[in-house]
Amino acid sequence: MAAQKRLNREELITTALAVADAEGLDAVTVRRVAQLHDVTPMALYRHFPDKEGLLVALAGRLLGGAVVPEPDDRPWHEQLRDLLSSFVDALRPHPNAALLVFNGMVTTEPGLAVTERALELMAQGGMSVERSAETASQILGSLVALAIAEPGRDLGPDPEANEDAVRAKRATLLALSPRRYPRIVAAADTLAACSDRELYFDRGVDLIVTGIRDAARAEAAAAH
Repeated sequence: MAAQKRLNREELITTALAVADAEGLDAVTVRRVAQLHDVTPMALYRHFPDKEGLLVALAGRLLGGAVVPEPDDRPWHEQLRDLLSSFVDALRPHPNAALLVFNGMVTTEPGLAVTERALELMAQGGMSVERSAETASQILGSLVALAIAEPGRDLGPDPEANEDAVRAKRATLLALSPRRYPRIVAAADTLAACSDRELYFDRGVDLIVTGIRDAARAEAAAAH
């Protein structure tokens, strides 16, 4: 009973997220989380039915960090940009766990809230239900990729190892033939690591929203 009393569902999710951040999703198991709380795996089953339940809860934690802004009078695409920016901001600190949101969008309350709002805004832009749903799936993949594929992002807890990896990537690019790959060689520093992280994410979201806006305009034009 003492072990059960000291277990807290939110603390267990926090532990699971810390494991994912440090070691990747494969390391997140009921047994591992139980060990870190000095209890048996059976003690966690009152909170999570199995590993899948733990991962769904972890997805809910990630998505819970995405704020769904209140509707306002601005154009729909500007409001969509705020929503998508908030979504990326929630994923950025936890790239190792970001893939969980693919299932979490329709299995957690925070995910459903983000999905509903995105579909609503695209409908305001003139998109059909079918096109909005297809676009929502494409948006999700693009946003997750943006969060996990940042050039030079930390790949582990060792800063020196990360810096060595960035230097090695830069050296590989600089060693290419400048006659055959002049633009790659010129961009070696930025391709190896972000020169401006905030600009990287802002520009990424802008490109996604611009594409959605153009698609909505094209659909509206075709309908007329």
